Amino acid sequence: MTAQAAGDEGNVADYAANRPNNGAGRMQSADGGDSESYVRREFSDDANAASSEDLKYRGGRTIRDLFYVNLYISGDTEWTATDVERIDSNLSAAMRDAHLNNVLLQYFNNQPISSTALPSHPLVGYTPKVVSRGDIQNFAGYLHQQGFLKTYDLKNTVFNFLLPPGTVLTADNSRANGQQASGNSQAFESLDVSSASEQVNSTQGLGGYHGSVVTANGVRIYFTADVYSQRFANKATNGIPVFSDPWKNIVATLYHQLIEARTDPDVEEANRQSSDLNTDRFLGWVSDSGQEIGDIPIRADISISSVIREIPLADGSGTVPIQLPYSNFARGPEGPISEPHPLP
Repeated sequence: MTAQAAGDEGNVADYAANRPNNGAGRMQSADGGDSESYVRREFSDDANAASSEDLKYRGGRTIRDLFYVNLYISGDTEWTATDVERIDSNLSAAMRDAHLNNVLLQYFNNQPISSTALPSHPLVGYTPKVVSRGDIQNFAGYLHQQGFLKTYDLKNTVFNFLLPPGTVLTADNSRANGQQASGNSQAFESLDVSSASEQVNSTQGLGGYHGSVVTANGVRIYFTADVYSQRFANKATNGIPVFSDPWKNIVATLYHQLIEARTDPDVEEANRQSSDLNTDRFLGWVSDSGQEIGDIPIRADISISSVIREIPLADGSGTVPIQLPYSNFARGPEGPISEPHPLP
């Protein structure tokens, strides 16, 4: 798959920044955006209260056997082959690791789960300065329209859109890039990055998010958007640069997004059906305040480097950078563990 972005609108569904509150109600997430957004913020909430907020199964889909594809935006010009290989191989190792998956099994009735990394691909022909949620939905819809996704099991596959260095990610539902991309990698050179300043964006600590888009013929495509998190010489940051090597930050972000996508894939469908009093039935594992498996650890009042860190692989082949998932059993972030927890 080698594709250019398009100005084609597709059928980009609108959705609200609402989440369940005690089952039937809804709430706005603390960052002012969607709770699936991966954003590091400081909260004054009691840390013990935050870590004791268990995930509850709401009746929606989960993805036991997950497939995923890494799509590198500006993959022809802005990504090194070394970084792509490191990201692909480390993420695959993390997603397949038995001791990390032992933490996740409590959300799958202690039945086996699997993760399969499909070949990654570059998205070529443009280097955007700003990418919005609307852009990501448009990219996914365009790839489907052009036939690039026809061989995938879309019900169980997540497409990861990896932003190139320096690109700002926003949570804006409207599109930042409305024109047809060309072979010129500077197609959006004139885009004003300051236009993102009023939105939740990666210069304020947004690392990524997951969601879905429904095409005109009713096909649902699952996606994540992932920032190239780095710290600049002037001390400014983009994303969540815990590690000095940006590729490690990207792997940790991807791990966060994929474990959320597999335990709560249809969160946006719940938003689309927000007028339905039973909309919670679309949700998977979500807390009463609307947080997902990756949200609670990153928002708790603890050192971020104790949550986003390198962990040893179960097979002894080395370490991988990940973000620890929330564990109901441990009432906090946990992993890796040698055996699954007993079911309650």
